[in-house]
Amino acid sequence: MKLTDSFIKRIKPEDAIKRYPDGNGLVLFSYPNGALSWRYRYRFGGKAKMLSLGSYPYVTLKAARESHAQMRRLLDKDIDPSSERKEKERLKALISENSFKAIALKWHETWAVGKEPSHVKRILSRLDANVFKEIGHLPINTITAPILVAMVKKIESGKNRPLEIAKRAYSTCGQVFRFAIAHGLCERNPVADVRISDVVASKPVQHRTRIDPKDFPELLRKIDAYDVDFQGSELTRLALQLMTLTFLRTSELIGARWDEIDTKKKEWRIPATRMKMKDPHIIHLAPQSIKIFERLHEITGGRSF
Repeated sequence: MKLTDSFIKRIKPEDAIKRYPDGNGLVLFSYPNGALSWRYRYRFGGKAKMLSLGSYPYVTLKAARESHAQMRRLLDKDIDPSSERKEKERLKALISENSFKAIALKWHETWAVGKEPSHVKRILSRLDANVFKEIGHLPINTITAPILVAMVKKIESGKNRPLEIAKRAYSTCGQVFRFAIAHGLCERNPVADVRISDVVASKPVQHRTRIDPKDFPELLRKIDAYDVDFQGSELTRLALQLMTLTFLRTSELIGARWDEIDTKKKEWRIPATRMKMKDPHIIHLAPQSIKIFERLHEITGGRSF
């Protein structure tokens, strides 16, 4: 007798497991705790086997019969449904391991060695915010140039049209693909097929204003008077003065730590990790720089930075 939805809804749990057959090996198991579970009982290679098809009501009677029919079609082709399911699960796991996100994270872990921590974090954040949500789930060997182009255009069309972010995301994808090729995870790099200039329009280059040499003394005088005449912060004034004496980039100046500075040796040793270089960057400090650091120590000597 075939099962019906109304009959299944009336099933009450008993002290022992009870089985309700629907025909051709499809059985609904009723457990003492009230759970109902679909099972397919069959024979393959002369051995009795049983396969779970899910729990009722999450798997309805109709859905269970459809799954059952698929299993029977496999048997008709002399394929063991249990082995087929395991193979699909294996392939699914393999696809997950070979997803763009999984491989990008492996690349990032390798690439990050020796890099400045804030830069490492920034690259991962860019991937997470702009790339993974678009192509992170895709197997890396299925990603084509048009898919990447669509991703870049979507990034570029976002708020404030972040063209530079789109370009950097595209460049990072190219690094991930090269890593994948090197490890035998894909055969070609689709980023190499399309230049970023073919995808998004470049903005006109706007160079930062440079100062004429004859105006430099006046600039230095204004920096020296920054906190008095212009009501600026003394720390900002000291930072500007250090910048003119050391020619460091803003990021390296802001990240300065007291353990990098030796006023007795008159040296500032910036670790390679902060400079994105293989060797430390050593700055020989002029007497003016030493005086600035002495004043800074009065203000921030109790801190790491």
